[in-house]
Amino acid sequence: MVETNHQHPPVPHVVAPPPSFGGPRTVVYPPAEQLHQLDFCIHSNPSWVEAVILAFQHYIVMLGTIVLIASSLVPQMGGSHGDKARVIQTLLFMGGINTLLQTLLGTRLPTVMSASYAFLIPVMAIVNDFSDSNFNTEHERFVHTMRAIQGALIVSSFLNMILGYSQAWGNYTRFFTPVVIVPVVCVVGLGLFWRGFPQIAECVEIGLPMLILIIIFQYLRRIHENTHAIIERFTLLFCIAIVWAFAAILTVAGAYNSVREVTKVHCRTDRSYLISSASWVRIPYPLQWGAPIFRASHVFGMMGAALVSSAESTATYFAAARLAGATPPPAHVFSRSIGLQGIGNLLDGLFGAVVGTTASVENVGLLGLTHVGSRRVVQMSAGFMIFFSIFGKFGALFASIPLPIFAAIYCLLYGLVAATGISFIQFTNNNSMRNLYIMGLSLFLGISIPQYFTQFAVTAGHGPINSDGGWFNGIFNTIFSSPPTVAMFIGTLLDNTLETSHTADDRGIPWWVPFQKRKGDMRNEEFYSLPLRLHDYIPTRFM
Repeated sequence: MVETNHQHPPVPHVVAPPPSFGGPRTVVYPPAEQLHQLDFCIHSNPSWVEAVILAFQHYIVMLGTIVLIASSLVPQMGGSHGDKARVIQTLLFMGGINTLLQTLLGTRLPTVMSASYAFLIPVMAIVNDFSDSNFNTEHERFVHTMRAIQGALIVSSFLNMILGYSQAWGNYTRFFTPVVIVPVVCVVGLGLFWRGFPQIAECVEIGLPMLILIIIFQYLRRIHENTHAIIERFTLLFCIAIVWAFAAILTVAGAYNSVREVTKVHCRTDRSYLISSASWVRIPYPLQWGAPIFRASHVFGMMGAALVSSAESTATYFAAARLAGATPPPAHVFSRSIGLQGIGNLLDGLFGAVVGTTASVENVGLLGLTHVGSRRVVQMSAGFMIFFSIFGKFGALFASIPLPIFAAIYCLLYGLVAATGISFIQFTNNNSMRNLYIMGLSLFLGISIPQYFTQFAVTAGHGPINSDGGWFNGIFNTIFSSPPTVAMFIGTLLDNTLETSHTADDRGIPWWVPFQKRKGDMRNEEFYSLPLRLHDYIPTRFM
């Protein structure tokens, strides 16, 4: 851990309750900028053997999101099992490239960059545009749809670059205080609740044992001091191996021979068809699906997703910084990272990824579960992503893990990220009704509004905003379907307009402001500065 002499705002004097209240004196814990139970922080590294295994664990965790997105979109686009395997390989390859870019040149936090759900709404709009078109084969429809997605991703990526490199996004984050960060980071985890138990329920006999086993392992780590570190850091790998083997036994034994087809897809270990469809060796390359197709209606919807992915990544970076023992990212770091995320989305479009990229929430939760926030581990996980994206048969083996197993993992990891958001409340006045009002409203509406937009779209086939302007519908239906984005806008607006003149201390501003200045805290440069050799080549205004 990195020691700090940073001075906190004075902790208010706490008066012991009078005898009439009964009970002993309450213990008061002062605010702590760094979590004291982290074994390895952003700069410290475990042994090479541990680092390799932890990196592989990060790869497995991010794989579930990619497989779920590809499995949801590719069949609706008319793609075959082989097309799905190639899409997964491309998403893995770009995830590895974007992870290296962010950990080396972006935030430099240990965050895995993975496929983003924010792009599902505009992508589905593109899919529906071509669903009634005449194509000779379904594969031809798939390729045409992929080319349209490519064009929309390429153009929309410039929005991220403009927001980042113009300093607009960094300047916007200067309006944040801990009062805003609490609900924003909470909903970046809680807003993904539909990927938790609802997905477990698709195959309870596999998902529920996985969830129970993960919880049991939290008790087992206390059995013996020699096994404590091993169980603590590699719990997910042990649990996945056990439950995956159990699922394979059920499949071979014929437990799912007479069930519905949808149950077979979720429960059987042989229904992904990825191993038979994936090629042994294949390197994703630019324009692999053909020349991009550019349509204004597609581009505007995708621009809404680009904005949402920026908001979601921002919330995730705050959680990653805390779980890696770093200070909250300064404004100039956010500008740099969002601009680089735009470059990553441009590469996604050029290489033919089906969706854009954002910071992976589940992998940030894994930092807290393993107590390892090492940047090197995440960079090594990028190597696994690139390796398994090229050698498709090996990657397809792990991609065939039943999705309810991943859902059980997400129940724990998303909860950890949400709880990390709650921990920021210690830097505010917890007894301020103003603060409670803002945090409560932002948190509730951040979940409630996107849930309404999502349910409306499922029922009606289109979003609540359904005007004659398709581009307008696409942008705002996407924005209001994102919990972190809604919570961020509401929290920032209320916190900076409601009783601001005399509540600076209550909002935690004295603690917050030094981290937003380039040299306001000496640790900012320690955690977020680029490698020295790069300072000669990158303009200061972009750093």
